[in-house]
Amino acid sequence: MADLVIDNVIKEFPTRNEPLVVLKNVSAELSAGENLAILGPSGCGKSTLLHIVGTLDSPTSGQVILNGQNPFTLPEPALAKFRNQNIGFIFQDHHLLPQLSVLENVLIPAVATGKPAAAVIERARDLIERVGLANRIDHRPAELSGGERQRVGVARALLHKPQLLLADEPTGNLDRTNAASVGRLLLELQEREGTMMLVVTHSIELANLFQRRLELDVGELKERKID
Repeated sequence: MADLVIDNVIKEFPTRNEPLVVLKNVSAELSAGENLAILGPSGCGKSTLLHIVGTLDSPTSGQVILNGQNPFTLPEPALAKFRNQNIGFIFQDHHLLPQLSVLENVLIPAVATGKPAAAVIERARDLIERVGLANRIDHRPAELSGGERQRVGVARALLHKPQLLLADEPTGNLDRTNAASVGRLLLELQEREGTMMLVVTHSIELANLFQRRLELDVGELKERKID
């Protein structure tokens, strides 16, 4: 059995008339060390799917199984802990806290459960070095370029050695040079960490770097071959 199973996920939103169906029987699988890009234009449901896989939203029907567990069966406190320990998120807008340094921003997932242990702080420093920001470790986000801020977001997402790394348009706010650099960095770190990675994007250039590519089209997930 795959480490991540998305099984016939349907997502509907109520309206005054018929429900708005955003996802229709979406299914996919990923195993440790694999990466998958899901392509699609803005508004096609990519972010909705990512939020469901990341347990930030729940499906109308269907299920998501991560390492043999359905996280939606957990009570909210246990679900929040599961999410924090097993899933790393990278957003289009990096969501860094402006008053914190690079190191402090990377440590945010650990601070949620108390004072970070020395080993966690050391891992944060190592990740910051691996994303090429060792000389920026005490800088604030306002002192960084857009590409550098996104690299901080990548390091933060990997802090807890997550089983699953999710990225929502991770290069969407970057110029072409920085987008290519961040895309390569993501895949390099994902391979080194041995984690699964699911990225949703409208960028064919980014998707072309991935092992597998699917397309979300009118709520349905389809194979997408790219030259």
